[in-house]
Amino acid sequence: MYDPDKRKLLSAISHGAIFFSTTLVSVGIPIAVLFVSDDPIVKENAKEAINFHLNVWFWALVIGVLVTISFGLLFPLAGLGFLIHWGLTILAIVKVLSHPDESFRYPFIVRLL
Repeated sequence: MYDPDKRKLLSAISHGAIFFSTTLVSVGIPIAVLFVSDDPIVKENAKEAINFHLNVWFWALVIGVLVTISFGLLFPLAGLGFLIHWGLTILAIVKVLSHPDESFRYPFIVRLL
């Protein structure tokens, strides 16, 4: 059996790393967890967190371009993006802490891993 406290901690760290998404280092945290842990649930959570990073960066680029070409008129779209990004991350952390035997799956993302 795997240690449930360690599972909770590593899964929460993997998902919580997105709060540092303005730095490219943030994706390194779930990548490190993926390679260091031998727990299959932690590995699934780390992969999901990596996929979420890539999706957040892609949509931030799209929204940034739209805001730029609209001369700032679509700026509220950026706020909506942050609310969704932070909301889903908080939901992921709550879920992995309350249900450590299940990996969290973000809705509506493209999974490359």
